Amino acid sequence: MNNFSYLQATQPKEATGAIRDNKQAAFIAGGTTLLDLMKLNVENHDQLVDINLLAFKGIEQTSDGLRIGALERMSDVGENPLVMQQYPVISQSLLQAASPQLRNMASIGGNLLQRTRCGYFRDTAFPCNKRQPGSGCPAQDGENRGLAILGGSNACIATHPGDLAIALVALDAVLLLENAKGKQRRVPLVDFHLMPGNTPQKETVLEPGELIVSITVPTAAHTRKSMYLKVRERTSYAYALASAAVGLDVQGGQIRSARVALGGVGTKPWRSREAEKVLTGAPATEATFRAAAAAALREAQPREHNRFKVELAQNTLVRALTELTAA
Repeated sequence: MNNFSYLQATQPKEATGAIRDNKQAAFIAGGTTLLDLMKLNVENHDQLVDINLLAFKGIEQTSDGLRIGALERMSDVGENPLVMQQYPVISQSLLQAASPQLRNMASIGGNLLQRTRCGYFRDTAFPCNKRQPGSGCPAQDGENRGLAILGGSNACIATHPGDLAIALVALDAVLLLENAKGKQRRVPLVDFHLMPGNTPQKETVLEPGELIVSITVPTAAHTRKSMYLKVRERTSYAYALASAAVGLDVQGGQIRSARVALGGVGTKPWRSREAEKVLTGAPATEATFRAAAAAALREAQPREHNRFKVELAQNTLVRALTELTAA
């Protein structure tokens, strides 16, 4: 790790201005991802701007829906009674992520910005287009068991590693962002993360110096009847091989509205409107769920070592929908 200076910001403009004026600076809140990457020399910053004193807190029900401050900790949101009762998919995604110690430190905004766990990205002995554009992607023909089967390109097939983002994408969450001039804008989370294409080094629509202020989740019938199912190689502190965030509004055995997102299989949090189209207006039956799962994975492009993810993701989605409607 290289030497760096430290600034504790007390106002948003102080924080965003420092980052705008220094391209080698970075924000830090919990630091659970950033410090790891700096120790590995994957990221090198000459200044860290601590944003923990900014007033980006709060978990509350508003007229627009659930509002979560970007500096709230994962554990506090996951264990919040309002979230657990009215937005269970969010609570479940948080409490199945990382370890209790990390959940106590990691911020919600930082969680949405965590970077891939692709081994080639995190090992500087290998080339990586995400780390060094144009250097190559050895994962294409190398060790790709845990990597993406949806949204990849010839430049990158790194998987988005998060759980929370999958749940929030399914529920139409919207981010509030603020730049160095104090100007704010709203961005749907489904549009926030970018697919790699030919520019895998650009992962989000954040502009230099921009901060995530808060997340808002609209209230709907499918937010209350929702769940997150995560399949992994061990039961704690492991990233998803496949996961499903689902929300349904079922009346009289018919699905009135549906929300579906998949994790562990996409280069970004993967909203499946194809599955939602199959589900909406159909009976809540296993046949419907399997048709939706087939639609969700129809465009999958697996590599040699991750072909199993197609069937795994389909079965994960069917199981999530089945468990949700049986509850």
